[in-house]
Order: sequence, then structure tokens, then C-alpha cells
Amino acid sequence: MSSQNSTGTVTQLRIVGIRFHKIGKLYHFDSTMHPDVQPGDYVIVETTRGRQMGQVMGFAEPEESREYKPILRKATPRDLLLKQAWQEREVGALIRCREAAAQSGGYEEVKFIAAQYNYDGSMLTFLYSCDTDHKAPNMNKLHAKLRRHFRNTKIEMRQIGPRDAAKLLGGYGACGQPRCCSTFLTDFSPISIKMAKAQGISLNPSEITGMCGRLRCCLVYEYEQYVEARKHLPKRNKRIGTPLGEAKVIDVHPLQDAVTVLIEGKRHTFSREELIPLAEWEALQKKAQAGCDKNENGDCDCR
Repeated sequence: MSSQNSTGTVTQLRIVGIRFHKIGKLYHFDSTMHPDVQPGDYVIVETTRGRQMGQVMGFAEPEESREYKPILRKATPRDLLLKQAWQEREVGALIRCREAAAQSGGYEEVKFIAAQYNYDGSMLTFLYSCDTDHKAPNMNKLHAKLRRHFRNTKIEMRQIGPRDAAKLLGGYGACGQPRCCSTFLTDFSPISIKMAKAQGISLNPSEITGMCGRLRCCLVYEYEQYVEARKHLPKRNKRIGTPLGEAKVIDVHPLQDAVTVLIEGKRHTFSREELIPLAEWEALQKKAQAGCDKNENGDCDCR
């Protein structure tokens, strides 16, 4: 994909992926006018939320019929120092927000998660979550109070979901390891209860619910492998043939490529290679017993 500049020269677009937070989603911008920009560099870009500083994570192929905002400039050492200085004020800003909310009243069901300055301190965003069982209160009163306190700074109140809140708070998951969302997940995939069913996981809420109160992100990791493995195995309660005779499937082990069957009240486990499709086996037996159909009297001298 290429573009034509004011002089009529055709240039190849140079698209880069930029991340604004350590574990955040990638956004793509045009770096054609800044050919010296390389992965790892910090740059200044214009976004829907004002000017932001982000880090270049790598290059990407441009997509047809899509417009990309250009990189404004590379970040200077002064920009980096400013960003660090404003980041150090974020905890104090969050405390001030919580105090103002308590004084105003009516925000008991709201959890204020974080305060984030942009790199030059011109914008301050307060991230909050609200219990889904309660309607989010009107934030105008609190917004006005914070605007009076943080003069010369644009204030934004932004509601986030429980998964994003857990991502910001960090901590450990039920597995005893740091939460996936806080370590490497840059985006959240759709997760449904059928993913737990396909993997034979107990549907007990404590088994499938994460610290955020939503279905665990890890349910999606092996789901496709389970679905593919189950395609080649018989379902529960199906009659099959085994080396020990006819049996009924009582459990399926997709990752072991095996099933557990019940034969005369005893449990046996067989791999897929040891199983005999009973319907096919019975059809073959029936054909063998029927005799040759080439002669009317059933006699056969076929070799």
C-alpha cells in the first residue's frame, strides 16, 4: 500500500504498532514521515483522547482502504522526564478523587481503580468500575469538583469493565500465578460456558470464575484442541466395540485420545486405535454371513 505526497512522489506506507501501556492493546500509526523511527522508540501521536506518548513495538503491513493517523514526532528526553514526573502524581490524584467522591456522596457502589496522566500532564483520566447490579451514578458533580481542584488539566471520567479493572489491579489468580491479564494478555477474547463444558471442567462457579467475577480467560487456551480431539472420539453413552467386546462409553479423555467404557460393571480405558465402530463392525458381520451375491444359489467359487 502506498501514498502520494504533495510533490507527486509515491511512497510506501510505513505502519508501526504502538502501545500506550505496558500490557496494552496495539494501535497502528503511519511513520512514513519519520523513517528513523524504530521498535523501542517512544513517539508522540494524536488520539481521540488527545496527545499521547506511546512505544513503538514493531512494524505491520498496511491494510487496504484504511486511513492511518501519522506520528507527530519522536519523544524527546524532556518528554520522557515529564511523563515520569506526572506518573509519580497519579497515586495522589487517585486519593484525591476518592476523597472527593466520599465527600460528595452517592458513589458508594463505584470503585475508583486508577488515575492516569498523559505524558505532559494536560489530561488526567480517572478509571472506575461499577457493580453491574447497580446503575452507574451521574459523575457530573464529582467531575466538576475535580476540575476545580486540578486546574489547567482536562479531566476525564471513564468507566471500565471488571476484566479491565482486574488487569490494572494485578495480583494472583486461582492457579497461584500472576494474572494472565496483567502479564501478557493484550486483549480479551469472548468466553462462553460451552468452553468449560467441552473441556470437562466442573461448572461450579468457583472453578470457572476468575478474580474479576467473570469466566476465566484461560478457558479459551485449550478449547480448540479439545474440540478437534473430540471430533475423532465417540460420545458418552455410545455403544462401541473394544478388544474385550461390546461396551458403553462412560467418559471421554480428549487429550489422552482415549475413552473409558463399562463392560460387565467394570471400567476399562482404551485408546482410539483400539476402538471398533460397532455399526460398521455389525454391517461387516452381516455381509459376511449373507454369503456371495454373485450366484443365485449362494455358492461361491471366487478366488
